[in-house]
Amino acid sequence: RLFVQPQFDSAKIIQGFEALVRWHHPERGLVPPAVFIGVAEESELIVEIGRWVLAEACRFIFRLASAGRPLPVSVNVSPREFHRRDFVDRVKKIVLESGADPNYLVLEVTEGLVISEVEMVIGKMDALAAIGIRFSIDDFGTGYSSLAYLKRLPISELKIDKTFVQDAPHDPN
Repeated sequence: RLFVQPQFDSAKIIQGFEALVRWHHPERGLVPPAVFIGVAEESELIVEIGRWVLAEACRFIFRLASAGRPLPVSVNVSPREFHRRDFVDRVKKIVLESGADPNYLVLEVTEGLVISEVEMVIGKMDALAAIGIRFSIDDFGTGYSSLAYLKRLPISELKIDKTFVQDAPHDPN
């Protein structure tokens, strides 16, 4: 199932949404992604899940705009999905078929994806950014990414992992 979690600004006004997938098991109820995403990644099922989540999120973007409330929706992208040869074409097709304005789609990628095969990643990100899709780096600070890479990427948002900043008020480092 796809859930959307609202994102608020400091005045408690909704600024967008994040698409979240949950597996509804017939006996266990809603299963969190930490339990099933790893298995889906290993089995290639993540590609089909990702395709479905993106299509549902794009339809949601279209419905929001049709209701006069165009807001961005963030969708997590698996490294396995991103590295597929047809990723850019598939994303463009899903956006086009849904009628969603690509300017309201934010693809969230991990820091680890960004530092692997940098030129290929930049090429795919640039191709999608050219049609208006934005990018966010999720969980920044959990790996060994260089800030120099960030300058080369078409990113509009950097989500710093809480473990990177949680001690900031107390740790002079």
